[in-house]
Amino acid sequence: MELDPAILARIQFAANITFHILFPSITIALGWILLFFKFRFNATKDKKWMEAYFFWTKIFALCFAMGVVSGITMSFQFGTNWPGYMKTVGNIAGPLLAYEVLTAFFLEATFLGIMLFGFSRVPTWLHNLATFLVAFGTTASAFWILVLNSWMQTPTGFEMRDGVAYATDWFQIIFNPSFPYRFTHMLIASGLTASFLVAGISAYRWLRHDRVPSVMAALRTGIVAAAILIPIQIFVGDMHGLNTLAHQPQKIATMEGLWETERGAPLVLFGLPNKETKTNDYAIQVPKLASLILTHDPDGELKGLNEFEGNHPPVAPVFWGFRIMVGTGLLMLAVSWLSAFWLLRYKDIVKPLAVILVPMAFSGWVATVSGWYVTEIGRQPWLVTGILKTVDAISDVPAPVIGISLSMYLLIYAVLMTAFITTIFYMARKAGQKHADMPPTSSSQAVVEAIAE
Repeated sequence: MELDPAILARIQFAANITFHILFPSITIALGWILLFFKFRFNATKDKKWMEAYFFWTKIFALCFAMGVVSGITMSFQFGTNWPGYMKTVGNIAGPLLAYEVLTAFFLEATFLGIMLFGFSRVPTWLHNLATFLVAFGTTASAFWILVLNSWMQTPTGFEMRDGVAYATDWFQIIFNPSFPYRFTHMLIASGLTASFLVAGISAYRWLRHDRVPSVMAALRTGIVAAAILIPIQIFVGDMHGLNTLAHQPQKIATMEGLWETERGAPLVLFGLPNKETKTNDYAIQVPKLASLILTHDPDGELKGLNEFEGNHPPVAPVFWGFRIMVGTGLLMLAVSWLSAFWLLRYKDIVKPLAVILVPMAFSGWVATVSGWYVTEIGRQPWLVTGILKTVDAISDVPAPVIGISLSMYLLIYAVLMTAFITTIFYMARKAGQKHADMPPTSSSQAVVEAIAE
C-alpha cells in the first residue's frame, strides 16, 4: 500500500503537538498555583505552604523541560514538512513566534533558576518576584501561541500580494475575532489541568498515608480551584461555540453531526456518523436542543454539512473529539463538586474519593487534547482559513522518510511519557518517605530547608 506523504506529515505534526501541549497545559496554571503557595506562606509563615511550594516547583521544572524539548522539535517541522506554510504566511507567523520566544520563553528560563534555587540565597521580595515572572511568562507564552493559532482560524488584518500574506494591521491580527475566546478557554483549561494534577497526586500521597499538612493544603487547593473553574469553563465554552458558529459554521455542523440545514435542529448525544449515507447511525438525540443552545431559539436555523460540500472537516474525529471533551468536563464537574462538598463538610476526604482523584489527575490532558483535536481537525481542509489549504503547504519529502521520522518520534515520546509519569509518582513517594524520616523536633526553618533540597 502506498502511503500519502500529506497524511503522514499531518500525523507527525499531530503527534508532536499532542505530546507538546501536555506540558504547557500544566505549567501555564501551575506557575500561578505556586505563587499562591508562596503568598500564603508569606502571609501565615506556616511551613506547610513552602513544603507544597518546593514539591510542586520540582514538577513544574520537569514539565517546563519536557515542554521546551518537544516545542523545539515541533518547530523544525515548519521547514521540513510544511515549507508552504512559512512561504505563504511567514510574514505574520514568524514575528508572532519570535514574540513568544522573546517575551515569554526567555522570561521563564531566566527566573526559573531563582525560583528553584534562590529561596535561601536571595531576598524574599526577589524570590516572590521570580515566582511571579515565571508564572507571567507561561501566560505570555500562551498569549502569543493562541494569537497565532486563532489568526489561522479567523484571519484578519492582512492582505495577499502574489500569494503571500502581508500584515496591514497588527492590532487586528492579534485581537482577531476568535482570539479572546480561545485564549480564555485555554487558560481555564490549564487551570483545570493543573488543579486536577495537584489534587490527584496529593490524593495519591494521602492514600500512602502521607497526610502531613502540606499534602492536605495542596489537596484542598486543587479541589477548590477545580470546583470554581469548571462551571466558568462551561460558560466560556458556550461563548466560544457561539463565536465559532459565527465564523466557522462548518466546524459547528461537524461537531454536532448535523448533515442537513434545518430549523429546530436536535442535539445528538450519541451516534455513529456515516459519511456514505450522510446520517448518524443509532442516533440518540434531544429534539431542538442544538438550535436552542446555539441560537437561543428552539426553532433557530443551523446550517448543515450539505451547505459546505467539499469544504468541511472529516466528521467522525471532530464529532467524537467534541463529545470526549464535553464528557470529561462533566466528569470534572461531578468529581470536583463532590470532593469540595466533602472537604467543606468533613474537613477531610475519604478513601473512595481519593481513589477517584488519582486517575483524575490526568483528566485535564484528556479534555485539552480532545479539544485541540476539535479545533485543529475542525479547521480542515484549511491550514489557514481561506488563505492556505493543508495540501498546498506540504513539502516534497518522500513518504518513507516521513514514516521513519514519525516512527522515531512515536517511540521517543512513548518512552518520555512513561518516564514522566513514573517520575512524578516516584517524587510523590520520595516526598512521603522524607516526611517519615524527618525528626519530630525539627524546627520549621529546618523542615523548609530540608524539603527544598
